[in-house]
Amino acid sequence: MNNEQNTTSQRQNRTKDHLKQALIELIKEKGYHSVTVKNIVDYASYNRSTFYIHYPDKIEFAEDLLVSMLQGLEASVGKPYIPGHKVYTAKLNAPSFNIVSYIYKNRNFFELLNYDDTLPGLHIQFPQTILKIYKEQFIFETINNIPVNMDYFKRYTAYGFYGLLQNWIQNGFKVSQEEFIEEVIDLTKTHIYSLKYIGNNS
Repeated sequence: MNNEQNTTSQRQNRTKDHLKQALIELIKEKGYHSVTVKNIVDYASYNRSTFYIHYPDKIEFAEDLLVSMLQGLEASVGKPYIPGHKVYTAKLNAPSFNIVSYIYKNRNFFELLNYDDTLPGLHIQFPQTILKIYKEQFIFETINNIPVNMDYFKRYTAYGFYGLLQNWIQNGFKVSQEEFIEEVIDLTKTHIYSLKYIGNNS
């Protein structure tokens, strides 16, 4: 029985993935507001009833795509870190920025950032997710322990990092992820002495 359930849920996940890929491509082609459910199912070679088994409408479908990608972004961050373990920025390396690898791996989705008529909420929720990660998952120590308002510091750092990511995405990922991470590490060393991953408690 379990095997049957697994096969069904794998098939359902595959269907959802195909539909999501179709939506991404169609947004790039014609803009989010012009895309209809019919366009999505035609593009993905399904029928409308298959779509409606999973989603009541395009709005909830688009929301599911955004939420699942940003949850994946949050989950990707902690992979290289041991909770409670302090890491000195002088020792940061490429795996420390697994978040960059996640964005590159899912670049087809994150390229939606380059469009005006794009997935609703993407332009606001993407930077907010990075801020949430900084606020909830990390404790930072400034260079020479300079006292700062940590809420401001995290906001400044998170939005700075987002600006770099946005620029990287807009330039079509011309710089390799290795080079991009190297630049980010060099910048991080200028204002953060150490960071401690406290995990995702949500």
